[in-house]
Amino acid sequence: MPNSKPVLYLLCGKIAAGKSTIAAGLASRPATVLISEDHWSAHLFLDELKTIADYRRYSSRLRNAMGPHVVSLLKAGVSVVLDFPANTVALRRWMRGIIEEANVAHELHYLDISDETCKRRLRERNAAGEHPFRTGEADYELFTRYFTPPAPDEGFNVVVHGEPPRAELSGKPPYPRGAFSRPEQT
Repeated sequence: MPNSKPVLYLLCGKIAAGKSTIAAGLASRPATVLISEDHWSAHLFLDELKTIADYRRYSSRLRNAMGPHVVSLLKAGVSVVLDFPANTVALRRWMRGIIEEANVAHELHYLDISDETCKRRLRERNAAGEHPFRTGEADYELFTRYFTPPAPDEGFNVVVHGEPPRAELSGKPPYPRGAFSRPEQT
């Protein structure tokens, strides 16, 4: 059994923001395993994933199967990098359930990356042909419509990964750069 307390690592970011790259780095830590939605979906459902409705249906099935498995790993003392996109409030609620059931620490890695950078990376990823899914710009836009950054009131321990501020941005990100902890429970 590992000596340190297990941690559930979560990832939030648009398509091609770099979630899987961050996930691989986190998974290199001792006593840590990586569970990737892309990997499992590509091996189980590749031919069935044609529309966003297909994605919702098969992603839900995968979450239903993986949730108890992730809880078991965490309770056994193994840290888990859950490379499933924590991109909506509903998906983060599911992840919160895992955290609470396993009673473990967590980090939500939020990749605050511009659309232009994500689209450039997506074109490069598609050209390289190494990713199991080829996502076009129209699909990028469709999935991005559902994207909701984490909010402080969701209570996650957020670690923000971002680009240098751009001059054309006038608003503030939902979190300043750096790590934030959930407020103490009283």
